[in-house]
Amino acid sequence: MFYSENTRSILDNPILGTDSYKLSHWVQYPAGTDGMFSYIESRGGKFDRSVMFGLQMILLDFFARRITREDVAIAKEIAAAHGEPFNEAGFLRIVDTHDGYWPLRIRALPEGTVVPAGVPMVTVESTDPELAWAVSYVETLMLQLWYPVTVATLSWSVRKVIASSLDETSDDAASQLPFKLHDFGYRGVSSPQTAARG
Repeated sequence: MFYSENTRSILDNPILGTDSYKLSHWVQYPAGTDGMFSYIESRGGKFDRSVMFGLQMILLDFFARRITREDVAIAKEIAAAHGEPFNEAGFLRIVDTHDGYWPLRIRALPEGTVVPAGVPMVTVESTDPELAWAVSYVETLMLQLWYPVTVATLSWSVRKVIASSLDETSDDAASQLPFKLHDFGYRGVSSPQTAARG
């Protein structure tokens, strides 16, 4: 069974970085769909601006890894266990035609950019007319961006409050500010990317 023999392969499989219902989307698009474009933006909320942060780790951890025939075989087995259709031909096209890399153009604002709500931070576009479905397929993984964006936005907002207070109360606000927002909490954070200075 794939769960006992291939656990590591399942965790590293770039095809499986999605919600299981996404496995069926490719059959739901109208015949002849040859392109797709999507974007990620903040719709607003507590803050009217967001700090773009975290895409590089997603690109390196997920998109820089080639999809292999073994990945396709394991994903096909898991799709069957979920009762979902599996686009074996599409994934094999990624392996054979695109050297195992997703045929996508991902564009983004530079890390650290502060952007108003409603402005796209990331866009994703298909580059192979036969694999347009790949854009929505990777949405689940791309939305992992929200955690680091949220942490960066909250930290940026808190830093602004600290800076304002230091401007009123300190003789050397500029040198004190970089060390005021920290928690020495590397062991308690959810990921290395969220560890604060200190």
